[in-house]
Order: sequence, then C-alpha cells, then structure tokens
Amino acid sequence: MNAEITSLNPFHTESAPTFDLFVIGGGINGVGIANDATGRGLSVALVEQADLASATSSASSKLIHGGLRYLEQYEFRLVRDALAERETLLAKAPHLIKQMRFILPHRPHLRPAWMIRIGMFLYDHLSTRSRLAGSRTLQLDANDPSNPLEASITTGFEYSDCQVDDARLVVANAIQARDQGALVLTRTRCQRAERKDGFWHIAVEQLDSGQVRHFRARALVNAAGPWAQQFIEENLHARSPRHVRLIKGSHFVVPRIHEGNQAYILQNEDHRIVFVIPYNELFSLVGTTDKEYHGDPREVQIDAEEEQYLLDVVNRHFKHQIESKDILWRYSGVRPLCDDESDSPSAITRDYTLEIETDIHQQLPLLSVFGGKLTTYRKLAESALHMLQPHFPQMEPEWTESTPLPGGNIEHDFEEWLGLLTKRWPWMPNHMLRRMAHAYGTRIQMILGNATKLSDLGCVIEGELSEAELRYLVTEEWAQTEEDLLWRRSKLGLFLSEAGVATLRHLLEEHLPAWKEAINQGPQASAVRLAQRS
Repeated sequence: MNAEITSLNPFHTESAPTFDLFVIGGGINGVGIANDATGRGLSVALVEQADLASATSSASSKLIHGGLRYLEQYEFRLVRDALAERETLLAKAPHLIKQMRFILPHRPHLRPAWMIRIGMFLYDHLSTRSRLAGSRTLQLDANDPSNPLEASITTGFEYSDCQVDDARLVVANAIQARDQGALVLTRTRCQRAERKDGFWHIAVEQLDSGQVRHFRARALVNAAGPWAQQFIEENLHARSPRHVRLIKGSHFVVPRIHEGNQAYILQNEDHRIVFVIPYNELFSLVGTTDKEYHGDPREVQIDAEEEQYLLDVVNRHFKHQIESKDILWRYSGVRPLCDDESDSPSAITRDYTLEIETDIHQQLPLLSVFGGKLTTYRKLAESALHMLQPHFPQMEPEWTESTPLPGGNIEHDFEEWLGLLTKRWPWMPNHMLRRMAHAYGTRIQMILGNATKLSDLGCVIEGELSEAELRYLVTEEWAQTEEDLLWRRSKLGLFLSEAGVATLRHLLEEHLPAWKEAINQGPQASAVRLAQRS
C-alpha cells in the first residue's frame, strides 16, 4: 500500500491521516454507508479484515426481494421497504440485478389457497410497483413436459422478485466510494479504537505484512456484521447495546433441475422456505437453512443435516431427484441478526437496528449496525447518515436513490445493449461477453478497450477468463487470491477445470506483485493524501 500511510508511534498519532468517518467492515452495510457518506462530501476510510463481501454478503440466496414469508410474521414495514428497494436497485444496477418470476407450489400443509392469494395481493400492493409484473394463480398440469413439479402439485402462485450477484453488488458500492475519494483497505484488521484528544484514534494491522497503521476520525461506524458485538466488547472494551444471534444459512449448487427462467419457493412443513433458483445458465442454486450457530463465523460450513434437509425438500417437490453426489458447490454464511428473543431461528426479524452513542460531550459518535438484509442496505445507509447528520452539519443531501452504481449507466434494455456490445467486439465468444456484461456493465470497456481480437487480452484460461480481466480485478476491485477471483468476483470456479485453476495460479504468481504495485498509483493514494490534509 501507499508509502504515505506509515507505521507511527501509537502514542503520537497527531500526524495520522484524519477522516470524518471510519468504517469497520467491508460487507454490504459497511460499503453502503461508506459510499453514501463519501457522496455527501465526507472524508471516509473503510477497513475489512478479509476480502470485500467475504462473509455474510457473499453467502446469501442472491436475491433482492420483499420477503414474502415475512408477511406471516407481520413485518409489514420491512416488506414494504424491501419491495420499494427492488425497483430502486433494479434501476441502479441493471447489469447485476434482473427480474425473476417465482412459483410457490401449493401443498396440503400450507395455508388455504384463498389466504395465500390475499398475501400475494398485499405483496403486489404494499409498495409502488412499476417494473415488476404482479402475481397470479397457476393451474399446473402434471402431463405438461415443461412442468418440473411432482404430479400431486396441481396449483401454484406466481409472483415477481429479483436475482442479484451479491458479492459484485458490494464491490460496486466500494468502487463508487473509492472513486469519490474514500480509502478502502482490505485484509486490514482494526486492532483498537479509542476516544482521545477530540478524535477517535484507530490502529489497524495490514495482515499480509503485519504493518500497523494509525488513523484519526471524527466518527466510527461498526459494520462488522457477525463480529459487531465482539468488536464492541473486545476492541472498544465496552458493553454492546444489542445482542447478536448468529444464524447459519447454507446453500448448494447442482446441475440445472428444471428448464425455464422461473425460480421456485418451497415452503416445508416446518414453515421454513427453500429456494430453487436458476443460476449461471447451467445450474440450480438451492437454499437456505436457518440454524443457530455458535462457532467462528470464518469457519462456518454446511453440515450433513442441513444438506439432507435441502435435498429432501427439493425431492418432495420435483420430478427430477437429486442426491449428495450431484452437488458441485456448497457454501454457508452466518447472518448476524439482532436478538428479538424469538424461539425459532427462522422467526428472528431480518430488520436492522442502528445504535449510536457518543462521549460525555455528545461528540465522537460510535454508530453500530445490527442485523439487516441485502435488499435494504441502501435504506440502512441513509438511516445511518441521518443519525450522524447532527455531527456533520456540512453533510450534503441524499443522493443514492437515483444515481446508478458503477457499470449501471446502461441507456438501453439490457439485451439490446448486449447486442451493441456484440457489434463492437464481434470476435468475443458470446458466453464470455454475456458474463462480463452482467459482471461489469459499462465498465467492460475498461477491460476490452480497443482490443480487436481475443489474443489482445493476453492469456485466456479455457475460453473463460483473460489476463486483461484478471489485471482489472486486481487493480480495480481489490481481488488478490484464487478464491476472490473464482468465487466472489466471478463464479468461474464452477466452470474451470483443475488445469485451468493451475493456469490461474501461475498467472497470479507471475503478475500479482506488479499489478498490486499499480494500485499504489491509483485513487487510493489520492484518498490518503486528501485525508492527511483534513
């Protein structure tokens, strides 16, 4: 990283870079707050102990949705806000988010069909809906070859929600924050933070080098997700205002179970929900589970009970049967939910709680984020900045609702725009161009540029991943490892062979030092210089 950030005597930090806001945590809530604050004219730094979106934010069901099942829990405000955000986020990031129809098969153990239809009516009308189609009742024909459901299921309900690339949504917010002047440091852990001499004094350690760096800030944001309570208790040596319950959610990916672009939402006898979602053209994503978790969030994994539970739910609904040997990828995450004393993990609210506390002079705020969901991250960030407003009267107005995320400034229908890309780069393999268009939106220009043939992009691994794209991901998107590249920035881990992965490792060994050096000359260096002048 930059020479300007130097290791300083921990008791003499007057020359440390000073920011308005220092954010702990590089998940969706942390980057959302950092992005919103930077766009309002605040100087912002963010540190993440691992990779961006490396915990909860990349282990979701990859949906932007209102949360149909939360209606049963009378979470009307949460559902209304989430429904409204579907439309907003779809406009902000049409490359990362797409509309999807969901089918809820009706089974004898569910509520009566008329009651579900009323719920669907509420789902359609709790918030203004202009882009997504409304719900309808379906009569399912067991003899229809396009119907993948088991023969006894004769009725279903269809409605709209959205699918999202969750990790890339996080990265897009981080890019926008950085490009507006924020300092974003990954693989950097906050060691301690304390109020002293009119500032927050923060010490962080860059984990790959062991170097300790010091910063000052006027406000601290704790968006550490599963570690939010632990951060307060261990780093700040204070009592957390909220207790966090860690709920494990597990998923797996199998070869495509059904044809068509529709997803399925399956409600089990225990009232838990399992999604079966078309994923990356060739696959089906199955999840999630809800299970209390008491271990290290970094070590979370799907267990045999969860795996069998998901297999059983799918096999009770679909003609095509799956088993453990069909699973191509398993992943688990820990949802840090604000403890509302619910008996069942699936009944714990997915709403967020923001807590703010100051010093005895009502200065140096600490804002902590507990709970939340991917869909409402932008509203959470606006709420956080509203709470911090009294401490930053110079803060500019809200701006994120109508501003596209990086790559999202697409002026045409996505398929129409993709056709224009095909005309500009006709030599690109169609599947590769489509994947990159969805991943980067209009920023695809930064990778393909003036290339006139595939070889202009350098080495291309198995027709999927080019050297030019790798360089972009390292220099522009904080990627450094095989896992960052194959499972968060892309899902090419599902496609590359062992030989392809070996080629990737070789390219990283050969080029990573030079690519990382290029980062030092980019926007991050400017962010540090700006902070030092604050």
